[in-house]
Amino acid sequence: MDLNFNKNEDHNKLLLSDLRQKFTKVKLGGGEKRIQKLHSEGKMTARERIDYLLDKGKRIEIGGFVGEGMYAAYGGCPSGGVVVKIGYIKGRQCIVVANDATVKAGAWFPITAKKNLRAQEIAMENRLPIVYLVDSAGVFLPLQDEIFPDKEHFGRIFRNNALMSSMGITQISAVMGSCVAGGAYLPIMSDEALIVDKTGSIFLAGSYLVKAAIGENIDNETLGGATTHCEISGVTDYKAKDDKDALDKIKNIFNKIGDYDKAGFSRIKAAKPSLDENDIYGILPKARNEQYDMMEIINRLVDNSEFEAYKDGYGQTIITGYARIDGWAVGIVANQRKVVKTKTGEMQFGGVIYSDSADKATRFIANCNQKKIPLVFLQDVTGFMVGSKSEQGGIIKDGAKMVNAVSNSVVPKFTIIIGNSYGAGNYAMCGKAYDPRLIVAWPSAELAVMGGTQAAKVLAQIEASALKAKGEIVDETKEAAIFDKIKARYDEQTSPYYAASRLWTDAIIDPLETRTWISMGIEAANHSPIETKFNMGVMQV
Repeated sequence: MDLNFNKNEDHNKLLLSDLRQKFTKVKLGGGEKRIQKLHSEGKMTARERIDYLLDKGKRIEIGGFVGEGMYAAYGGCPSGGVVVKIGYIKGRQCIVVANDATVKAGAWFPITAKKNLRAQEIAMENRLPIVYLVDSAGVFLPLQDEIFPDKEHFGRIFRNNALMSSMGITQISAVMGSCVAGGAYLPIMSDEALIVDKTGSIFLAGSYLVKAAIGENIDNETLGGATTHCEISGVTDYKAKDDKDALDKIKNIFNKIGDYDKAGFSRIKAAKPSLDENDIYGILPKARNEQYDMMEIINRLVDNSEFEAYKDGYGQTIITGYARIDGWAVGIVANQRKVVKTKTGEMQFGGVIYSDSADKATRFIANCNQKKIPLVFLQDVTGFMVGSKSEQGGIIKDGAKMVNAVSNSVVPKFTIIIGNSYGAGNYAMCGKAYDPRLIVAWPSAELAVMGGTQAAKVLAQIEASALKAKGEIVDETKEAAIFDKIKARYDEQTSPYYAASRLWTDAIIDPLETRTWISMGIEAANHSPIETKFNMGVMQV
């Protein structure tokens, strides 16, 4: 290995170490004292409940860094106050949503609602069974105006409950703590509801509010405890003696669920890449503007390191071709990061989408839709090529074709942000706005309209001009200070953690977890047969 490889490896492993340290802190939720308080009440934490419920083995977490750096004035909201994982119960793939009562008693912040809606979206797109482990004090009142009335706010969750019921998607709820006000509708709109004796409670208004509203004196247990709802109101279907008993009952229910209709995506026996996956750390460059060969990454992600290239010699700044990941057939669309030379001798910048690259990708996406092959996008893109030659060559038209193809694609799409994800390149390579079933970032990822240095130069020039117009003296030192300040702010916003905290991506992952995410994602998508046809008219745009 050369010196550059070793430098890259050290850098990327430091990023991975930082990721693990941050996530270790996130997993503590509201902190060790609050965890101990739950345990003293005979309750398990959200993560302990999920770990006990899911089968041992493969599982992935959605939105682990949601809320990172947000709501500082209120003490923060680690993981959005809710834990979401995709895994298996009795061998049946599902998604589990658990309120974290160590974070403001499980109260719903605006980002909590967004994360819950994302979990429901995954369940609906893939027709996955969903389990809710409820332990929440309800809406976080200081921010109620940001969570209550709008289309993508709290009420959308109950609307989705109803839609999933009509779609035949299994929904099971276990009330393992508080379940109050509007939140009380979630478990009761599920197919089956359990409640834990003495610790679980469901009511539209607690005892204090009942006293204030109608003058009735009553305790919470009598008002909405397990005995009330299992033996008097009939609101819940099962009474559990403790958390583990409730989770065991869910396991027993899952053990009897019938099989599902399959989309029929191709899968054979899985094989590991023949090249060492660990080499990825040394191949991926430390600096985001450095060149590397994306095929070296692909060959360490796909089974047997086998890749069948499509239009290999044409449109070379995008790689397209067929492979298998964990046995699943996939079509890969990836940005090529090295400078390439066309047959006419023209040099093309790596990571930039040219007209020929967009045309190739459009045709390949159509082919994958025709053959019912899931698509995997590997993003390291700075955008579309600019300049008079590109404009006269129809880059806007060819870019529109590619965006149209991505938009109209009916096979499941999965997006991995490896490096840069800038501007319209993010869109064409299936960014969050284009409905990938799952979208994740490596620690090396950056998401922005443009790179930090370029953006800071533009913004610094504008600010310096404005100051000069006011009569202020702006020398080189002042200009440098303006640039550094803007770039620091911009770099923070391009960080993968900034994106993950706002759920622009589902997770930040170790590159070596990429195969697991794609495999579990396609397995989930296989629950949902494709019902519409790809619009081939896109080819004539």
